[in-house]
Amino acid sequence: MRSALVVVDMLNDFMDGVLGNPSARGIVQPIQQLAARARTTPDWVVLYANDSHEVSDVELRVFPPHAMAGTPGAAVVDELRPHQGDVVVPKRFYSSFTASRLEDELRSHDVGRLVLVGQHTDCCVRHTAYDAFIRGFELAVCPDATTVFEPGSDEPVSERQSRALEYLQTYYGARVVTTQDVA
Repeated sequence: MRSALVVVDMLNDFMDGVLGNPSARGIVQPIQQLAARARTTPDWVVLYANDSHEVSDVELRVFPPHAMAGTPGAAVVDELRPHQGDVVVPKRFYSSFTASRLEDELRSHDVGRLVLVGQHTDCCVRHTAYDAFIRGFELAVCPDATTVFEPGSDEPVSERQSRALEYLQTYYGARVVTTQDVA
């Protein structure tokens, strides 16, 4: 059984664009380091789950147009650009599993464990974790490589992040491990 590093929504529009998230800058380097390690290990797959919206997507009723398919805003930030051999899965919903080919990609690579990193611990990472849980995948999430959507509330990011991580741990059995402790 292999492991997959699932990098969720580390896109231009979520970094500096229409839904720019200042707290996301702090997770780029830990994701870079973890992805570099994973790429050197045959038991790992590096997978990107990226918003790639169409004009009719329901999420655009809640948020302004962002990460529209084929636009620069939907591209992975330069520092984390996928490498040859990485898997890129476009998504149109909060969960990386909903109406995407994520599960097929994971099964075809014999993946049984997911390490979730990226944005947003309280939304897309959370919904992806739920769908992974109900499909039987083992889960881990890295607190130093995930962040909540900072513009979403006046509450401090650290408090919201702690609560989001606790939720994933409590309800989905996710192990909370730093990028340095990922085996």
